[in-house]
Amino acid sequence: QVQLQESGPGLVKPSQTLSLTCTVSGGSITTRDHYWVWIRQPPGKGLSWIGYIGYNGRTNYSPSLKSRSTVSKDTSKNQVTLHLSAVTPEDTGVYFCVNVIEGWKYGDWGQGTQVTVSS
Repeated sequence: QVQLQESGPGLVKPSQTLSLTCTVSGGSITTRDHYWVWIRQPPGKGLSWIGYIGYNGRTNYSPSLKSRSTVSKDTSKNQVTLHLSAVTPEDTGVYFCVNVIEGWKYGDWGQGTQVTVSS
């Protein structure tokens, strides 16, 4: 079992870049067959995935957010980072960092962090 903690600004202005960090403890982000996924939930809507980075550095993104998303990792700090550019109020929601194991088996979730895009 790993612990995931999201951190970042709670308020971002439109057109800016949102940067969130997921700090992982209790396990390494380079553990084989483990993937680190960013998922968000807009107010009143369901969960949707944004993108992920794997133990091997491979990344993949939701087609609808691919042009604005970058997921990276810092193995020395055991952290995963999400950058989402050109944000709009539609990017408002709770953002989660999630551990997923090969075969898309959901593991541990972070508690989530609220992000509001507003001027």
